[in-house]
Amino acid sequence: MSARRTRERAAGGESLVGQQWTVDVGPVAHGGHCVARHEGQVIFVRHTLPGERVVARVTEGRVGDNFVRADAVEVLEAAPGRVERPCPYAVPGQCGGCDFQHASLETQRALKADVVREQFARIAKTDVSVEVRPVPGDDEGLRWRTRVEFAVDPSGRAGLRGHRSRDVVAVDDCLIATRGVIDSGVLDTEWPDVESVDVVDAAHPDEPVLVPVPVPAPSSAAAPATKGRPDRENTGGLVGERARDGDWEGEYVVAARGFWQVHPGAASTFLSRVVALLGAEPGDRVLDLYAGAGLFTLRLGELVAPDGFVLGVEGDARAVQNGIGNTEHLENVEWRANRVDRELRSLVSQGISADLAVLDPPRTGAGKDVMAQLALLAPRRVVYVACDPSALARDVKAAGEHGYGLVSLEAWDAFPMTHHVECIAVLEPVAA
Repeated sequence: MSARRTRERAAGGESLVGQQWTVDVGPVAHGGHCVARHEGQVIFVRHTLPGERVVARVTEGRVGDNFVRADAVEVLEAAPGRVERPCPYAVPGQCGGCDFQHASLETQRALKADVVREQFARIAKTDVSVEVRPVPGDDEGLRWRTRVEFAVDPSGRAGLRGHRSRDVVAVDDCLIATRGVIDSGVLDTEWPDVESVDVVDAAHPDEPVLVPVPVPAPSSAAAPATKGRPDRENTGGLVGERARDGDWEGEYVVAARGFWQVHPGAASTFLSRVVALLGAEPGDRVLDLYAGAGLFTLRLGELVAPDGFVLGVEGDARAVQNGIGNTEHLENVEWRANRVDRELRSLVSQGISADLAVLDPPRTGAGKDVMAQLALLAPRRVVYVACDPSALARDVKAAGEHGYGLVSLEAWDAFPMTHHVECIAVLEPVAA
């Protein structure tokens, strides 16, 4: 037996990469692919739709794996929702940024709703009825991404990553990026000694901000490898953003590489929905967890004044500094630069309670400990903003173990052409 085959066997079986199978495509799955089977082998297939018959080429996997990954390289029988891709790079082997350019917007949103329902049924053991609604501000699902990180190849050319790959795909345009991002010249500029370039098309300044991230310096024996990394969180200065809630408009200062919603209509949409669903009133004590630079904190601080109080908790120290600046005129707002789980444990140990809570965690979700500690603070209502339905379903299940049930769930298409979907859930104590 050759050394190559010995290594393949040790790794779990002979490689299937490059194999092509004709398959009938089943339901959509979380992650931008659909499920198919070939001779009992489960396949996660990209660039296809449920109900299609395609030729699938394996891109990852070995004999004996629980599943393999594949691209649909030929469509033999198309589904009704299939359309011509607007972007020439959204094809097998090219850019991995978009998952559903081959589907109509109506079909994309139906697929995302299916994923949300499936995740809640499988993880939270809960049947939910949900419709994915559009967010205003894009052009038929295009030209919406105001913040884009472009990878840079060894020659210094900016491009985009392939799917599940570090390879840089050279592109002349990105159709989901705003015109401001593309017109910044990022794709026409050489970037020597640069790992990536962030382009931010913010409300202020008028011109997009470009933030080159240097290639990490080699580590030395005298210093840990992390010492050679650029300070990614403190690069690029500040930008200005806006968000509206009806006739109210707030202005925010955010780090150029800090977190802000990338769809131009998302911040205002989510702010309005959170405010409406939370129902904060003067005198309420509100926790704003994973508060970022204060998108919700600013508005809630005004709504609960003069006797109410808002505590913003955020683990990113620079975001906290931005949040303090954004709410400095409000005496009833306090900020804590701390991990949310640690801050909640501290509040519980002090016997502090809360009337309301907002959570907007990263893609990994809040986690069981946070949901348990939050329940001990006994808010009458929790509004949870989630960018991953799987993490949300897990946290809703955890909340249920501590007396909180799902009251409502809505979903928003803040990331057209991709598999991502934003959800807003309302949780309340379940009557004994």
